[in-house]
Amino acid sequence: MYGVTIEVEQLRKRYGADRPALDGFDLRVERGAVHALLGPNGAGKTTAVRILATLLRPDGGTARVAGHDVVREAKAVKRRIGLVGQQPALDEALSGKQNLDLFARLHHLTAKEAATRADELLERFDLADTGDRPVKKYSGGMRRRLDLAASLILAPAVLFLDEPTTGLDPRGRGEVWAAVRALTAAGTTVLLTTQYLDEADQLADRISVLAAGRTIAEGTPDELRGLVGGDRIDVTARRPEDLAAVTAAVTRATGVAPERDADRWRVSVEVADRMTALSALIRELDGAGLTVEDIAVRRPTLDEVFLQLTEVAK
Repeated sequence: MYGVTIEVEQLRKRYGADRPALDGFDLRVERGAVHALLGPNGAGKTTAVRILATLLRPDGGTARVAGHDVVREAKAVKRRIGLVGQQPALDEALSGKQNLDLFARLHHLTAKEAATRADELLERFDLADTGDRPVKKYSGGMRRRLDLAASLILAPAVLFLDEPTTGLDPRGRGEVWAAVRALTAAGTTVLLTTQYLDEADQLADRISVLAAGRTIAEGTPDELRGLVGGDRIDVTARRPEDLAAVTAAVTRATGVAPERDADRWRVSVEVADRMTALSALIRELDGAGLTVEDIAVRRPTLDEVFLQLTEVAK
């Protein structure tokens, strides 16, 4: 990766006097990266994408995509981007190939160029065997892959994906994730909005967490996990009556009173040095004659990061 493809400074957008959708939003996305915008409904994710895709005008601030200002050079930006919205923009009565051919002709490709490009994209997104099938017979994942293919008719430098896997089953989400990885491997820069923490964790090189129209945290998934603490040790008791003794052993080993989940017979504690703490804990359990069901060392999940950061931002 090299160079900055998307650069946003103090972007603002209001819907009415009391509705700031974006309130000083900043963003930098490196070329060839996948950058996720993560946040609850109303955080400003879709508004940011619509401004960057030249579909909305900001009320303040600046934004540049592929070296061009989204307001003053909107036509130049449009030639360099692709956009996949929350709903597939496909004609279900047409086949997959006919849809791609239609989009290609709308982009002023000749009939021969359109047919060639449609075949290339069907092959690239593993849809060649179903290209002659009506889209209404496609699965959700297949439709989304076809929608991605349609956005790449002109091989854009930047692709905006606005919650692309909403409503898809796990298989469909996996198919879209694989397609996105293939795009970035070929050099496309992707800006992804999502409410799915696992999606951001799977795909994104960096994540911006949004709340109330501004970035409240930004970094790699591991850097964000580090914001809410270090590693944790989870210990699951073998029997519910052992929970008190397990809690005492964890406290002696770490010097910290752990969190208890009585319903799961589990205690959890944050540690600075996981290997030292784990060794001390095993010694304490052995000394107390306790046999536990499970001991797990883990980093904080993005769910924990997201909940803590957005709670603080309220």
